Amino acid sequence: MHRPTLIAAALLAALPLALAPVAQAEEAPDRKVRFSTFNASLNRNVAGQLVADLSTPDNVQAQNVAETVQRVRPDVLLVNEFDYAPEAVDLFRDNYLEVSHHGSEPIDYPYAYIAPSNTGVPSGHDLDNNGSVGGGNDAFGFGLFEGQYGMVVYSKHPIDTDAVRTFQTFRWADMPGAMLPDDPATPEPADWYSAAELGDVRLSSKSHWDVPIDVDGSTIHFLVSHPTPPVFDGAEDRNGTRNHDEIRFWADYVSSDAADSAYIYDDAGVYGGLPASERFVIAGDQNSDPLDGDSVPGSAQQLLDHPRVNDAKAPASVGGTWAAELQGAANLGHESHPRFDTADFDDRLCCGPGNLRADYVLPSTGLRVLGSGIFWPTEDQKFYYLTGSFPFVPTSDHRQVWVDLRP
Repeated sequence: MHRPTLIAAALLAALPLALAPVAQAEEAPDRKVRFSTFNASLNRNVAGQLVADLSTPDNVQAQNVAETVQRVRPDVLLVNEFDYAPEAVDLFRDNYLEVSHHGSEPIDYPYAYIAPSNTGVPSGHDLDNNGSVGGGNDAFGFGLFEGQYGMVVYSKHPIDTDAVRTFQTFRWADMPGAMLPDDPATPEPADWYSAAELGDVRLSSKSHWDVPIDVDGSTIHFLVSHPTPPVFDGAEDRNGTRNHDEIRFWADYVSSDAADSAYIYDDAGVYGGLPASERFVIAGDQNSDPLDGDSVPGSAQQLLDHPRVNDAKAPASVGGTWAAELQGAANLGHESHPRFDTADFDDRLCCGPGNLRADYVLPSTGLRVLGSGIFWPTEDQKFYYLTGSFPFVPTSDHRQVWVDLRP
């Protein structure tokens, strides 16, 4: 069965209690909708490889990703690190999501949306200032080929195709008060990029999408993105500052004060943010822990402390605490509670940040939160084979996160 995949603006049950520590409210099943994000690491190092891997039902990692989704069973799902390849959307549905794995129940998503990513798109500039032009560091978003590390939305509910907004080409310099990186070797401020480069450099390392979902006749805007990790740079902190402003973009977009978002324009040239009357869910791998890691301080708080965002029932897991205690090292110095961690990163004091809260599902205050969770089993639980523990990564170094809402 073929379903509509929305490409760009014109195309494109419950878990075991041990895995869902946040209590579920008593509501009729048809009054609950589960929104989820999962950095599934379905990126590949060569263009076309993801399509090749998904063309058969035999790729073990893709099987693990699909089974994880089937165990969590979200109604609306963002998959980060899914290379931009429109044909891969149906291949993943047909060969993996709609196939049982280890006794799991297949899951059907009649609707999907995918659009281009800035990753791997040549900028024509020497953005890393190493004296040459070309390669991933000089692309609009880091990538070895165009579309690497992209994203896709799957949904059981209709997507309002005509109302989708994408912000792939929004220029970083067009954000008022942007935290542009500074070359520490010069006295001038915010001068890592030349004026010519700032005329082209885009804010989003992948893209920002406003994907309206029709849930039982009511629209919920699924605001999805995947900001760059705040590392892999130098003293100029060009990735850290970009991460901060990529997160800020959604904070401005959903501001109740239209003046805060008046500067924003989408890829169709339409200006403005989301009207204050609209409901939304912000989702994605934000690559920013509120207190730990290498982010610019306060980056995640731009959303967590936003007056229109509800993080009161933040997703949590027993597995995050278990993993931090087991792995120790960098985790021992963390300030954030490990039950909120969503990523199992390198814990070595020499080399890694330890486990972090990187992935978020953040509903607007107008939506009632019924429950939430993170798919992170401990070693003695039945689905541990899907997550493992660093450095054993059978699926992804990120965990799937979800929030249950009453529409």
